[in-house]
Amino acid sequence: MEIINLLTQQLGISDTQAQGGAGALFSMAQKTLGADNFGKISEVVPGMDELLNAAPKSGGLGGALGSLTSSFGGTAAKFGDLAGLSGQFSKLGLDASLVRKFIPIILSFVQSKGGDGIKNLLAGAFK
Repeated sequence: MEIINLLTQQLGISDTQAQGGAGALFSMAQKTLGADNFGKISEVVPGMDELLNAAPKSGGLGGALGSLTSSFGGTAAKFGDLAGLSGQFSKLGLDASLVRKFIPIILSFVQSKGGDGIKNLLAGAFK
């Protein structure tokens, strides 16, 4: 997959780590955006189902924080999402700081495939 090649080349990580990390970010976006808006993104990302399935299951402290804080909405929910991502990245053997490096690569890829509107839609899920 093209997106996996970009991530592995630019970040020096394995295919498995790239798939799992991208899957974790897309999974968070799917929860944030809802089915209709996420469907627009899925249309421009080949292999989206495979990416989503590659995401490690949330769990441990990150998953617990995500579940606990999601009920508060707003910033607390975002904190829970970020904590969940940190836990998922850790399960892949990736430092949580790499989340910030994945996002611009994924946004650039989505923009190249679907234009500014799709990129901005996805970017909104990451804010």
